Amino acid sequence: MAKEPDWDDIFSPRPEPTTAGDDVSAPEPLHQEPLRPRRAQRSRSPRGEGRRGPRRGTLVLAGILVLVLGVGAAGVATLWGGVAPRVQALLGGGEETPDYEGEGNGTTVDFAVVEGEVGSDIAQNLSEAGVTRSYGAAYEILLAEPTLTFQPGTYALQQEMSARAALDVLSDPSNRVVDRLVIPEGTAAVDIQQLLVAATDLPEADVQAAFTDPASYGLPAEATSLEGWLFPATYELDAGRTARDYVQLMVDTMKERLATLGVQPADQQRIVTFASLIQREAGLAEDYPKVARVFQNRLDQGMLLQSDATVAYGTGNTHLVTTTDEERGDASNAYNTYVHEGLPVGPISNPGDLALNAAVAPADGAWLFFVTVDLDSGETTFSDTFAQHQVAVKQWQAWMREHPEYG
Repeated sequence: MAKEPDWDDIFSPRPEPTTAGDDVSAPEPLHQEPLRPRRAQRSRSPRGEGRRGPRRGTLVLAGILVLVLGVGAAGVATLWGGVAPRVQALLGGGEETPDYEGEGNGTTVDFAVVEGEVGSDIAQNLSEAGVTRSYGAAYEILLAEPTLTFQPGTYALQQEMSARAALDVLSDPSNRVVDRLVIPEGTAAVDIQQLLVAATDLPEADVQAAFTDPASYGLPAEATSLEGWLFPATYELDAGRTARDYVQLMVDTMKERLATLGVQPADQQRIVTFASLIQREAGLAEDYPKVARVFQNRLDQGMLLQSDATVAYGTGNTHLVTTTDEERGDASNAYNTYVHEGLPVGPISNPGDLALNAAVAPADGAWLFFVTVDLDSGETTFSDTFAQHQVAVKQWQAWMREHPEYG
């Protein structure tokens, strides 16, 4: 039997963060989270926006638990070979993983599979969308059946499906929806390109070209790319639209949302950047304004934001929000909020309504930290002080020990 990881050793809190000018060799991240990569939340209205449990964290099993979506018909390529049994042994031995039974409750969920996602992303997204009952229900199947393959695109699932039923739908390319383009909240621009190619008959070269001239879409002068300006939603496909037409539609929709919120043109880039960070870090819907307040408080007090999501984006990683000590210490990464003060130099995702609303109107509070203490429910503890945060981290560590399936 595999030896259980020593969670206390792996996740010992770092020293308390100070202001941006203080010399701290190993700054404490503003929140600590599970051993599982996260993917930004999906835009599927039946579950209610923002329903989320697990978020990002350090991968103790990095390089082992990886199922990567390949190009074209390759689908998901398995990268671990003979180590899967060892991984299953590590994750086994806990309580039975919660799962639904049957084919669903009749409520349709548009589920997008993005090229480059890993198996843990798909398992997490299914749970977040209310399709499966838990992350582990789907992930255990993926571990046991590493030959399962998935094609990028949109699939029609249902709420409350068994993990087996959901994965059976996703593994059959004939189940892809051909009349809709689904852009999940928090999707990066480079991934939206792939979704657009997968959902339409547009040549990939045309789609890539449409993303190369952000100024032509009427964006603010400080917007050097389309990142953050492509509003995540479900768009009806139209054979008469060009790639530029789709991009302009997404940009116009984002502008409409900002105008509705009363954001002035001079402040739009800042709000989009702020919202993109909230989008990648927040969990439950009710937590978005609180996460916004944490970041705003840190900005107001001159503290470094210390967001792994920004660091990961700067390394080119738009899927797994995990970072190494070396990456967090890399000052050459302009998006590294562990070493650079203030907001990142630009958006790190394309935020939805919840994140935009939170960026405009953060909750009231003195919080400086947050950590998810129950990954099944998404319960998150917000703390004013580092001492309070350490208590919450211990609570999370205890939960992790009791739920090895989240390894």
